[in-house]
Amino acid sequence: MKKLEENKTLCPFRSIQHNYDLFYIQENNQTQVIEFLLLGFQVSRALGKLLFCLFLVVHCLTICGNLLIIILVSTSKVLHTPMYFFISQLSIADILVTTDIVPNLLHILLYNGATITFTDCMTQFYFLCTSEVSECFLLTVMAYDRYVAICNPLRYSSIMTNGYCAMLTAICWLSGFSIILVYMISITQLSFCGSNIIDYIFCDIVPLLKLACSDTFIIHLEIYILSIPLIFIPTTIIVVSYTYIVSAILRILSSTGRQKAFSTCSSHLIVVSIFYGTMFSVYVAPTKGQTLTMSKILSLLYTVFTPLVNPIIYSLRNKDIRNSLKETFYKYLVW
Repeated sequence: MKKLEENKTLCPFRSIQHNYDLFYIQENNQTQVIEFLLLGFQVSRALGKLLFCLFLVVHCLTICGNLLIIILVSTSKVLHTPMYFFISQLSIADILVTTDIVPNLLHILLYNGATITFTDCMTQFYFLCTSEVSECFLLTVMAYDRYVAICNPLRYSSIMTNGYCAMLTAICWLSGFSIILVYMISITQLSFCGSNIIDYIFCDIVPLLKLACSDTFIIHLEIYILSIPLIFIPTTIIVVSYTYIVSAILRILSSTGRQKAFSTCSSHLIVVSIFYGTMFSVYVAPTKGQTLTMSKILSLLYTVFTPLVNPIIYSLRNKDIRNSLKETFYKYLVW
């Protein structure tokens, strides 16, 4: 039990001190981890409470903002178009991300660290991955939608039918859930028999692989293989779509026409840039020389703040959504 004694000294939090034997079970004469200790941000209690209040406000605003877009798209006839349908699906993905990460993060901040069972850890990681992958596919479909609208405007209504949009959305969600499920089967087969302390704000692949006692070669191989359909193919489709879009916009003779065409895809382009910028900075960019605190902050960008920014971008920069919002408030106020 020497390993258990070492873990006791590694945990400086009186609020979560308890019997650490509960973190382990004996299986096949080997100690197996059944709970992890998420450290979160190692800050003073006052700063922890301040961050708790900040993230709580951000979480509430994120839920309200995305729910508002979903309700507006569902109730306003003006917004019954493929573009706004995909925006509402993007809001659903943002709600899944923030509800998966933020509640447990608030618990960690309140108690300056918290435990999470192995099953809950895997569940949190699974829904985070499926939400992000589905959002990646949705952004790709939205790029294709803008390509058809600008490059083939006369055929837009015949191509982007309600049935076709529903099929594309179903493919995005089912692909996200099924692909990650195959990936999760391999991760759950890993053996965790060493330290149970995760110095991070949620269960993510990098800190989990660092704690694994078994060989992680297959996991790394699957990461490289899955990066092709999950990252490179969607990125290529988005880049090619916007190459054709920019080329088509530049061929428009009037400046008013160019401005109107660009405004229809500018919000989507901003969201794509934020999404891929934060994701690449965490998982693709070299981490050498990057502090652990900086890694945690970058993770907050795409799990906490990006879901808040997306509805703001679409609502503030979109005249149809602003008008629908005014009409909805006016109708209920008059009623």
